[in-house]
Amino acid sequence: MTRTVTDLYRYPIKSHGCESVAQVLLEAGKMLPWDRIWAVAHEKSEADGATWVPCQNFSIGSKTAELGAISSRLDENTSQVTLSHPKRDDLTFSPDTEGDKLIAWTMGLVPEHRAQPARVVRARTDAFSDSDFQSVTLCNLASHRAVEDKLGHTLSRQRWRGNIWFEGETAWEEFDWLDRDVQIGEAVLRVRERTDRCLATHNNPETGQRDAHVLGTLDRFGHRDFSVRAEVIKGGCVCPGDKVTPL
Repeated sequence: MTRTVTDLYRYPIKSHGCESVAQVLLEAGKMLPWDRIWAVAHEKSEADGATWVPCQNFSIGSKTAELGAISSRLDENTSQVTLSHPKRDDLTFSPDTEGDKLIAWTMGLVPEHRAQPARVVRARTDAFSDSDFQSVTLCNLASHRAVEDKLGHTLSRQRWRGNIWFEGETAWEEFDWLDRDVQIGEAVLRVRERTDRCLATHNNPETGQRDAHVLGTLDRFGHRDFSVRAEVIKGGCVCPGDKVTPL
């Protein structure tokens, strides 16, 4: 069986919407283009985009389940983003100049006992990765199906918020790729670490409600990890149908 790319996703505003893309042009040392380039800093955060800071500085799905139901569309020519949510009218705005519109749009989605969204910040150098390096997450469909089998029902892949999805040969084989290079299309990525998971995986991306005990299901495998984080060491184009080859 040949490992092949099935889907590509980016998240222009961290934890605020997923977008499928037809192809990506990866650059060494960078995340996917436009992936997590903006984030929503909460009222207790001093993040300003000048440097990378941990995800605890932002409004994120592990703290606010409703954020999981947001989908997004980015116009690369205008840098405008359109967000959709089942409880809101669509919002089209410029994150760089109209962040207040997003803050108003999310009010009521974030529980009152959580730090409230305060401002939209743009990454000036490193995008807002969940890791302390600029990472691309590689997600194995065989591993996803293994989780579904343990859980006893289907599970949206969007709960994992990954970048590159591929059809693998066996479940969890990606964990064996640590410190190895992987050729994906024209690009080469080095697998750096397993992706530890949080309560955001419990969020239903259609309803914004927590309805599946994903972490407990992962416990049955002896870990709470899904997917791997990799660093691009050789840039190039990646498209669905491209081969995924550990080197």
